[in-house]
Amino acid sequence: MRTSSLTDTIAILTGSYTPDTGGDGSGIAALRLDPTTGQLSYDEVEPLPVSGASFLAAHPSLGVVYSTNETETGTVSAVTRDGGLSPLGDPMSSGGANPCHLTVHPGGEWLLTANYGSDTAPGTVAVHRLGADGRLLEPTDLVVHQGSGPVIGRQEGSHAHQVLVDPAGRFVLATDLGADAVVTYRLDTLTGALERIAVNPMRAGSGPRHLAFASGGDLVFSADELSSTVTCHRYDAADGTLTALSSVPATTAKDVVNQPGGIVASPCGRFVWVTNRGADTVAAFRLAGSTLEPLGEVSAGGRWPRGLALVDGHLLVANQHSGSLTVLRVLDDGTLTQPQPSVSAPSVVCALTL
Repeated sequence: MRTSSLTDTIAILTGSYTPDTGGDGSGIAALRLDPTTGQLSYDEVEPLPVSGASFLAAHPSLGVVYSTNETETGTVSAVTRDGGLSPLGDPMSSGGANPCHLTVHPGGEWLLTANYGSDTAPGTVAVHRLGADGRLLEPTDLVVHQGSGPVIGRQEGSHAHQVLVDPAGRFVLATDLGADAVVTYRLDTLTGALERIAVNPMRAGSGPRHLAFASGGDLVFSADELSSTVTCHRYDAADGTLTALSSVPATTAKDVVNQPGGIVASPCGRFVWVTNRGADTVAAFRLAGSTLEPLGEVSAGGRWPRGLALVDGHLLVANQHSGSLTVLRVLDDGTLTQPQPSVSAPSVVCALTL
């Protein structure tokens, strides 16, 4: 029988909704993945009770992780992970309600946060300066999104859902599920100010949730929550604009209300995977030119698969409603195996590879 040491395994952090945010999770927890067997196990590190830890992002050069605190008052937290999980300073205002995504600029000096907003507050994108040790410093900018869409109950106002930096490091893209748009910004890396460069309209009622870039950076894929589709866009790195090329259903399941969640593109640029909340599957697609060809879908191994992370030939699936983290092995042709045995992870919504 094969035995594994810690050096053989990969460190994983998970984020979950806590009791004060409608869940029963522990906040941020540490696990290990054995890449040979696909087995997950909990680390000996004690979980850190970060409120509403719905998304995590790692600093590019320091042992620091940042978490959204998804509440109406909206904060973000910095956490050190050297020898355990510990707060690094106090949480700071995220600049809006219900922060749901964040990312660290590649230079390691700025944290960008997408605030979903609420029924009465619009979506926003915030910037915080980061200290030399990774701690959160003063906010440097806050931009307010505007717009709406045709889907009643979901698109009465703007809802920023993701913020990420393009592969060239030139522009910042922010999806807006409520306004059916992806907004392109340029970040001034001296002042931390955002300059709006373009507003890229998406298909009406599609509700773009998350984006994933192809390896070459010339294509970007969107998980469209409200239309239950996956769309391939041409990305112009010169001006930060997107042009929709093709769209396919996110699932073949019938008679179910489905909402795509996480989306990941393969490092080779040939495959895309997306979680389906409702169908409770993970769907695989192959890129043929500018068209996504379905490769089939497999069980997510739980209910309401939200977060998706690719690590060493495996997909980690965060099943929010069943409270489980599942592993799927990716085969050479982009298809997926049936799920490995999962570990219990109450109200888990995201996973981060370290």
